[in-house]
Amino acid sequence: MREAMFYKKSKDGVVQCELCPRFCSIKEGEKGFCRARKNVDGKLYAITYAKPCSIAIDPIEKKPFYHFYPGSSTLSIATYGCNFSCDFCQNWGISQADIEKSFEPDEVLPEQLVEMALENNCGGISYTYTEPTIFYEYCFDTAKIAHKKGLYNCFVSNGYINEMPLKEISKYLDANNVDLKGTDEFYKKICHAPAGIKPVQETIKNCHKFGIHVEVTNLIVPGLNDNDAQIKKTAEFVKNVSDEIPLYFSRFYPQHKMLETPQTDVKTLEKAHEIAKKTGLKYVYAGNVPGHKFENTYCPDCNYLLIKRFGFSIEEIGLTKDKKCPSCGEKILIIN
Repeated sequence: MREAMFYKKSKDGVVQCELCPRFCSIKEGEKGFCRARKNVDGKLYAITYAKPCSIAIDPIEKKPFYHFYPGSSTLSIATYGCNFSCDFCQNWGISQADIEKSFEPDEVLPEQLVEMALENNCGGISYTYTEPTIFYEYCFDTAKIAHKKGLYNCFVSNGYINEMPLKEISKYLDANNVDLKGTDEFYKKICHAPAGIKPVQETIKNCHKFGIHVEVTNLIVPGLNDNDAQIKKTAEFVKNVSDEIPLYFSRFYPQHKMLETPQTDVKTLEKAHEIAKKTGLKYVYAGNVPGHKFENTYCPDCNYLLIKRFGFSIEEIGLTKDKKCPSCGEKILIIN
């Protein structure tokens, strides 16, 4: 275990976690909502520290990141737990698990993760699958070492993190793909996140403010957040932060507690793409639809095909060496 960052002690032995907007008050011997932080003798500990439940090598496009080190491989890691309990979670087997009630993983120290990334020719490390906020200290210590070795660091996050922890890790966090799931009601009823949508919106704005490259994913769930007005509202929010933030409308597949909900119609994603482009966003994508034309990157000025993809693979890159459109000279947002 490692003592947690960002918490307050009290005289009665109760601690308050200040990492995410839940601000859990945790009594002696108990854990917070995420099940990854425990009060032991009046101190808060990150009990999943250096105990990853999943390690894999992925293409960066799987996260998804289309404008950040395209074509690179990334070492992906996760620990048990989450500060949400989404009814549709695709990784619920680990996100809703409790490390003290599950098979305890082998210890893998931050230095070892960095060595794994280097040995496997990865461009960097992605903290993903579950919510990286809840294994913050593991991410922080690993990211610091990774930067010294020339590796990038990425979060794939629900955005439920307070401003100060985000600012602190921004020194080492290069990119964040934040899920922006829908309405305030959607967050409270489907994600069981009592503070609603506002903290997520603030995280997106703060990533942009702190110089973290940010991309946004909106999972479109039929009957819950798929109406035109909501899609327009989501796109307008992203555009008002920056018109260069890539926005993905991702296809829902039945998972966890929502097995009776149908998968998203591709026409809904195409309509969402149309709505978002009309707001002035430069880069809009459809996710979970391999082979669709909206997986590709087009020049926002002349619509020239710049990067052709199929699923998580890049088939063709047509950018100039200085990351401009070869057709019209438009500067394209690509970080590498």
